This record gives sequence, structure tokens and C-alpha cells, in this order.
Amino acid sequence: MKIYIIGSVGSGKTTLARKVSSKLQIPHFETDNFVWTRHPTGDKRNEIEVRDRLLHEAIGQDNWVIEGVHIEWTDAGLREANQVIFLDIPMQQRTWRILKRYSRQLLKIEQANYKPTFSIFRQMFKWNKYFEEQMKPVFLRKFTAYEEKVHCLQSNKQIEDWLLQTKRGYLP
Repeated sequence: MKIYIIGSVGSGKTTLARKVSSKLQIPHFETDNFVWTRHPTGDKRNEIEVRDRLLHEAIGQDNWVIEGVHIEWTDAGLREANQVIFLDIPMQQRTWRILKRYSRQLLKIEQANYKPTFSIFRQMFKWNKYFEEQMKPVFLRKFTAYEEKVHCLQSNKQIEDWLLQTKRGYLP
């Protein structure tokens, strides 16, 4: 099974990818980790060739879950996926999740791949708005080429229903 999960910051991409990866016992990749090499002193942006190689190594595997918000350079993942999950969670709910996540990270209840600074916290609201206004329309146009395998999920109930179908093997 090859599952590609797309959504804005706060949409639940990572949470869903971890659940799917655990339930299906398949590897989970974050597109952010193709873009960045993580260091305790600060992340370093990978060269485009490295980023693309990491993506192609991941999609070359027999089974995977890839999640992220990146567009254009990740089209190969969309093509190779058996299922594309678009988490179209309402912006207000995503905003609440960003607030909750930041608080949990500061309290060391939730771990992050990045240092949870106030600057990144503020940036997440900008990314959230940018996704809604700029990226979402591009993804929706792009998904027309993959209609048979795209699932647009807009609520926790729809996500849970999709997860149940996946666990029962109802999805191709």
C-alpha cells in the first residue's frame, strides 16, 4: 500500500500518517525531512538533488506513507500512490490545533522535528492562510488527474471512517 497524505499545517497529516504506518506496518516519511537535514543547532536545507533523491528512494519502496504539504517536486509521489488523502480540515480547526500543538511542545508533552520557537509558531499561521488561499486551489486542480484515488476528508469522522476501511482492507 502506498498512501500520500496532503494537508495544511494543523490538518493532522503527521498524526494520521503515524496511525496508518503503525496499523499497516509500513514506513512513514515526512516531505519536510526530504527538504531539511535536522541538526540540534538548527535545520539545514538540503540541496535539490538530495531532496529529490530522498523522495525517489521513499517512493521506490513497496509500501509507504508519505505526508506533507509540498507541491510540484512531489508529483511523483502522487502518481505512485495507491491512495491520496487530502485533509481539508476547516481553517478554524487547524488554527486551534496549531495553538494546542505549540502549547504541548513548550510543555514537552509533544515532540517536534524543529525547535518550537515563537517565530515558527507565528509562521504557522501564515502558512495556514497561504495554504488556504494559494496552495489548496493548486492541489484541487492537480487532483483531477487522480480522481479515482483521491479521498478528500474534511472531518475527524471522515478520517476515522477512512481508517476503518483501510484497516479492514476495503481500499485498493
